[in-house]
Amino acid sequence: MTADAFASSSSVPTVQQGSFLTLHYRLAGPAGDVINTFEDKPATLSVGTGELSPALEQRLIDLPEGARATFELAAGEAFGERNPDMQQWVAKKLLNELGDPHEEYTVGDVVQFPTPDGTGQYAGVVLEVREDGAVRFDFNHPLAGVPVTFEVLLIGVL
Repeated sequence: MTADAFASSSSVPTVQQGSFLTLHYRLAGPAGDVINTFEDKPATLSVGTGELSPALEQRLIDLPEGARATFELAAGEAFGERNPDMQQWVAKKLLNELGDPHEEYTVGDVVQFPTPDGTGQYAGVVLEVREDGAVRFDFNHPLAGVPVTFEVLLIGVL
């Protein structure tokens, strides 16, 4: 084996489509952190499976294992623009069926809802509560339509 062949076979792996990553990351908007794993266990994810937005994944491509980087994304680039159609009223009857009928909702609460197929969850932020118990939720991503700071430390790349 030549020195060049040895060097290339022992090179540090870089992030590619389909890579499995162990990493710490932080997502923050103008109001501060939304997700920060640096103080806890690292996250694991596969590139290209939709666990991160395409704009965030694109920043990771070709980064070497061990890299630490911070990216600034323009408003709307990371999670799209805010969509007014994603603000919807949910009737008290449906809220009772999906959760605790005695739940009291207040503006700013983040509420988890099951996906229609029951295999996952999505979140909505309470915007308004009517006297009849109906609640208006914002189902936009919390960082939609705002500039985002994406900080990453790549621990492992497989």
